[in-house]
Amino acid sequence: MPETKQLQALIDGCLKGDRRSQQAVHKLFYGKMKAVCMRYTRDSDQAMDVLQEGFLKVFNNLDKFTGVGTFEGWIRRIMVNLSIDRFRKLKHDFVLLSDQDSIERYEGDVNEDYEESNELEEIYSITPEQIIDAMQQLTPAYRTVFNLYVYEDYTHQDIAEALGISVGTSKSNYAKAKKNMKKLLIKNLHQLK
Repeated sequence: MPETKQLQALIDGCLKGDRRSQQAVHKLFYGKMKAVCMRYTRDSDQAMDVLQEGFLKVFNNLDKFTGVGTFEGWIRRIMVNLSIDRFRKLKHDFVLLSDQDSIERYEGDVNEDYEESNELEEIYSITPEQIIDAMQQLTPAYRTVFNLYVYEDYTHQDIAEALGISVGTSKSNYAKAKKNMKKLLIKNLHQLK
């Protein structure tokens, strides 16, 4: 990460429409923002769509960056908000489970025949790529609620308001997302053996 003066010089260059400054900002934040987008989407193509749209929005709205908080945090917020917007637009295609619904009805049967004693050792050997892969296997509703709660520090009230769902549905989706993440990670580890 460049020093504050260097970053400010890049921001100033972007505000003037300097392509080299824009390329430098894109290069500087590309990897981190791609990781953010990957957590909210089902595959790399969708992540790239959100990422590209996000960078366009960054450069088109750079004059709105007030300097309160970090520049990286501001870019991240844009990427997350685009992911939330995408979720809202396609919400009718997504299943938001209420407390009464059964997880197996939507996720399918994930094999649970693993030994509890080996579980902790296996979980510690999980790579970031395996976590992203497991997240992408969750339903869009689970994935979105999980990311907002775990990575963006939203409360369930915040999630309910952002997604237009009840607080109970947010809590239920989060609990079921956690359960499915664990099952998917264990299943994937067993398939690698």
